[in-house]
This record gives sequence, structure tokens and C-alpha cells, in this order.
Amino acid sequence: MITHQDIEKLFGELLSRIKDKNLARKVVDTWVLGCSRGHWETIEALKKMPFTLLVDTHPIGFVEHTIAVTAGAIGLARAQMENYSKMPYEIDFESLIAGALLHDIGKLLEYEPDGIGGYRQSYNGKCARHPISGAILASEVGLSDKIINMIACHAEEGRGRPQRIETVLIHQADFATFNPLAMAANGKLIAD
Repeated sequence: MITHQDIEKLFGELLSRIKDKNLARKVVDTWVLGCSRGHWETIEALKKMPFTLLVDTHPIGFVEHTIAVTAGAIGLARAQMENYSKMPYEIDFESLIAGALLHDIGKLLEYEPDGIGGYRQSYNGKCARHPISGAILASEVGLSDKIINMIACHAEEGRGRPQRIETVLIHQADFATFNPLAMAANGKLIAD
């Protein structure tokens, strides 16, 4: 069983940037709830889990993807703050980090081992994609609507919907980490 301490250790450096301890605790609570509901028993199993079933992105896994998206969203926010003469909106970095750490949390319910060394879409995943199941998990632990927006609207489900700036940054970081791998898998990434 994956514990609060396991998740705190896994994402410790990023979680430490969230000064609102209640928010950080709810991020961890959401991870623990998702692991429990999705029957992910060990951190090693989480690290082996793919972040997508759409294309082969081995060896990049779910945990690495989550960390990369979080770092990417922070980088995009910092690039604006450091280079715009006047920020046209505020960026809530603590919420950005929380939302990025949770953007794909619903995949803990959407994916499952297939019993022969691979992974498949679960019954839950057939009923609701990860932005929906992730938003439900976040709501269950009492996360705010702004964090729920980041989870629910970071992917296709958010197209045309009102989004927080943090949601936009997470979406861009998510696809910046997915698209090159998908292109490489499909022979469309130009390499020297």
C-alpha cells in the first residue's frame, strides 16, 4: 500500500515549494486516494506505469512525466514573469505546482496492468477519461475549484472551456512533453 510518506518522498522537492501545508497535504491525500482506488500498491509499480497508452513512450513513465510537466509549467510561468514588462495576470505558483502534480492523477484509475507485462485501459477509464476521474478525486479530498479546473481542463475536455492561467501553463507543458515522444514513435520527429 502506498502511504502519505511514500508520496511525500517521491515528490518532496516539489511539494516543499507549496508553503500552504493544507494544500500540500491535500495533494498528497489525492495521490494516496488515487493509488488506493486504482490498486497501485508500490512506488515501483507507479514508476513503471506508462503516462500514456496512445503511443510507446518507453522508458518515460507516469512519475517522470508528472515531474517534467510540473517543472515545465513552472518554467513557462517564470519565463513570463521574468520577461514581460508588466504581467497581464497573476500566476499562483503554489496552485500551479499542486495542479501540475495532479493533472494526470485520474490515470491511476484509467490504467491498469494487463496481467501479461503491459497495461490497458481499465473499466473506469472506459467510463471516464482521467481529467474527469482526477477532478472527482480532487473534489473528494476537498481541493478548491481552481485546482479542479487545472485537472479537468488540462486536456481535450478543457477545449473551449474557461481556464485559469495555471491550467493553460499545465496544458502547454503537458503537450510539450507528450508531442515529441508521440512524433518520435510515429517517425515524424526530425532528428539530425
